[in-house]
Amino acid sequence: MSENEAPEPEAPAGGADVSAKLFGTWDVDDIVYNDPSTERYLSVTPIAHTAGRHASKQFRKSELSVVERLTNRLMQTEENTGKKQQTLKIVRDAFEIIHDRTEENPVQVLVTAVENAAPREETVRLKYGGISVPKAVDVAPQRRVDQALKFIAEGAHSASFKSPTPAAEALASQLIGAADYDVQTHAVSQKEEKERVAAAAR
Repeated sequence: MSENEAPEPEAPAGGADVSAKLFGTWDVDDIVYNDPSTERYLSVTPIAHTAGRHASKQFRKSELSVVERLTNRLMQTEENTGKKQQTLKIVRDAFEIIHDRTEENPVQVLVTAVENAAPREETVRLKYGGISVPKAVDVAPQRRVDQALKFIAEGAHSASFKSPTPAAEALASQLIGAADYDVQTHAVSQKEEKERVAAAAR
C-alpha cells in the first residue's frame, strides 16, 4: 500500500453486525411514533433480553425495550411465571405471524398497538366525609404505556388459555387488532371502557 492510499476500514470486533436487528430479523431504526406524549416511554432496541439490568430503579423501566416489557407482562400469570425463554419464543413467533398477515414491520405494529390501547383518562375515588365520589383524571404517559401493555397481555392470555388457539396466534391477533383500532380487541375495548367511565365522572 502506498503512502497516499487510504487504509482499509477495520471490521467490527468479533464480527458483530453494526446494524443489529431485533431477533436478528426486524429493523428498529425507522419506527414512526404517532403519539408524542408516549414516544419517550416507548423505547425500541434490538435487545429483547437484558437480564434485569434496568430493574434497580423504578422509572428506569422506560429505558427497557417495549418488546421486553411486553414479554415480562406475558410472564405475569401462574402458568408462565419465570419462563422468559418460552415467552420470548411466543413473541418471536407472533412477530412472524404479524409480518405474514400484514407485510409490515411487527415492531411498528407493536408500537402503534400500544399507542392505540393507552387510555387517556381514568377515574380515581375521592372521599368526602364518608362518601366516595369518582373523579376523572388524566393518565400520565408512563402509566398509559403500562396500562396498554397490561391490556394486550390480558387479551392474549384470555384468548389462548384453555383454548386451541396457540399463544403466539392470540398475541398476534391482539396486536394487529389494537394497531387497527378494532374495538372488538380486548386492549382497545378496555381502553374505551376506561375512558367512557371517566367521561361520565367528569
